Amino acid sequence: QVQLVESGGGLVQPGGSLRLSCAASGNTASILVMGWYRQAAGKQRDLAASISDKDELHYADSVRGRFTISRDNDMRGVYLQMNSLKPEDSAAYYCVVFTREFESIWGQGTQVTVSS
Repeated sequence: QVQLVESGGGLVQPGGSLRLSCAASGNTASILVMGWYRQAAGKQRDLAASISDKDELHYADSVRGRFTISRDNDMRGVYLQMNSLKPEDSAAYYCVVFTREFESIWGQGTQVTVSS
């Protein structure tokens, strides 16, 4: 089993930056994809960005060019660098991993608020 611990959320002004981190432990050798989803109040949870064990990247159109996802080579960490933040980026951000055993494992979430 894999365990995830997120950090790095907070309050930032529009145009600012934040970096989210997610530390993975346990059977990290089973991880195929690491990613970040986000869920704004009253809305569904949607993919923000993901990266595979082969470095295949996916970004939501709304964040492409502003957010950058990266990971550790040993799949023990995934990061989301968020630049040029907008109020509409405010959401709970969840780290997720997908494993070779067809599991999806979620972190507890970290809140990002973009406001002046």
